[in-house]
Formats: sequence, C-alpha cells, structure tokens
Amino acid sequence: MRVWIVFLLCLAGHAMAAPAEEVTPVEDLAMVEEEVVVEEEPVVEEGIVEEPEVGANPVQIEVGDFDEAIEVVEDVAAENVCLNHHCKKGKVCEVDESNTPMCVCQDPSTCPVAEGEFEHVCGTDNKTYDTSCHFFATKCTLEGTKKGHKLHLDYIGSCKYIEPCMDSELNEFPLRMRDWLKNVLVTLYERDEDNNLLTEKQKLRVKKIYENEKRLQAGDHSLDLLAHDFEKNYNMYIFPVHWQFGQLDQHPVDGYLTHTELSPLRAPLIPMEHCTTRFFEECDADSDKYISLEEWASCFGIKDQDVDKDLII
Repeated sequence: MRVWIVFLLCLAGHAMAAPAEEVTPVEDLAMVEEEVVVEEEPVVEEGIVEEPEVGANPVQIEVGDFDEAIEVVEDVAAENVCLNHHCKKGKVCEVDESNTPMCVCQDPSTCPVAEGEFEHVCGTDNKTYDTSCHFFATKCTLEGTKKGHKLHLDYIGSCKYIEPCMDSELNEFPLRMRDWLKNVLVTLYERDEDNNLLTEKQKLRVKKIYENEKRLQAGDHSLDLLAHDFEKNYNMYIFPVHWQFGQLDQHPVDGYLTHTELSPLRAPLIPMEHCTTRFFEECDADSDKYISLEEWASCFGIKDQDVDKDLII
C-alpha cells in the first residue's frame, strides 16, 4: 500500500503532466487511490475481473457504562464470527440462524456520507456516485444482471465530458507516460530509506538510471524532447515499463492485466489524460479483454527482444 501512496503522490506533481491546456489537476489523489488499490479480487466473468476482497468489516458495539466497555467488547469479539470473515468490496458480513458468516450486499444508504467532492467517483454508466462505497454497494445489488456485468469504476471524481482522443494525441500519450514512470521510480528510489518501497533487485536497476548523467530530469518537457530522449536513452525506459506491469498484475499474478487490475492506474489518470481509455483499449491488440506483457511493452515502444518477464518480479 505504501508504494501506491507514494506512486500517486508522484502522479500529481511529476512528469505525466502534459502541456497546461491539456491537463486538469486532481487534488488528494493519494487519498482516493488508496481506496481504488484494494478494490479488486479476481472472479472471472467473461474476461472481466470483479473487485477484490478486502479486510474484515468493522463491528460497532454499543455499550452502556464506560466501566463495562472492555468486558463487553471482549465477549462480542469472541462470539462474532464476522470479525475474521472477509467480504469483497460492496458486501458486508452477516450471520445466519446457525451463526455461520456469509457475505451479503451492503445497503448503499449505510455508506458514510461523502466529506467532499474529492470522494466522488464516476461509473462506466456515466453516473456520479457519492463515494466508492456507494458505487460498489450499488454494483453488488446488480450482480447477475446485464447492467451489473457492464458496470465498473471508470475514474476518480464526478462524471464529466471527456473529449475524444484524436490519433495524433494518442501517439503523444506514451511519450509522457514513459517519462512519468521513469521519474516515479527515481522518486521511490530517493525516498526508499527503509527498503519498503523497492526490493533490493529493483533498487539496483533504478540506481543505474538514477546515477546516469544522461538522464532527462523531471519537468514539463516538449513532446519532441521526450521523443528524442526515448530514442537516445532507450535502455532507461525498459525497466520502468516492466515495473509498472508488475505493480498492476496482482489479482492474480498471471502475466495478464484485466480491466480491474488497470483501475489503480486508469482511474486517477482519466480526468487528466483524456486518451487514457483509448490507449489501454488499443493495447489489447487481440481484443480478448486481457493485456499481456508483450502487448503492454509494445504499447510503450519496447522492442520484442527486450521484453523480459524477469524484469516484472
């Protein structure tokens, strides 16, 4: 989780920024992204992965006198089998008559009220939901229906008009994306004092990039400069592209990215980069609803001979 928090902090202020007229700033991404990251666990349904299971649901305990609070909490915790029963996002744990835990859809009306517009999310139904809790609870109630099958979290923030992505703009997207990924890794390397952000193997690879005097420093660079740097310092971009794939391929780790695995990256990016959706759709070259490592690398201009599964570990 700590990696993703730093990851999204970098997103707001580093090299993914396009020219000012093309980018819409997004505030508090670190807060909303932490919700997105835990949203998905694989339940394969016609090529689409459902959201993941998360931690145990909180249990609220009403007690009378303060002096009795500790004793009552211990008794309830010992009897409440839901404390260790995990339900996926949008569901809560309840017990039946035999005290057997089961997951049922959460009533959207029981979700906490949004504290601000930054908690709003937009669904693929082009409807704004107050919070991700409201979204996933609503999605759960639609399970088994055609509408529920097609409903996914689209992006962070209230629904708005997203301009169509022109061909010329689509070609520009990977230029900024590659540079951004490289700078995210460099930032993680600089902040990795406790070895919790990168593995030792990853740190060695990023160190070579970090110490390279030819490295293009983070900044608002022209597209021509980004294209020239990719051609001149191509080797610096190979690992960042592989690393991002490995960060997303988590539910499960199978060498393919699904719609829901892409959400932690897509959801915060769409409001800022209107070509995001089209870019990832076209990365799926064979239209099988999965993006393989080879397809992913190709989208970012990595040559076939440089695709290496060992780099995503």
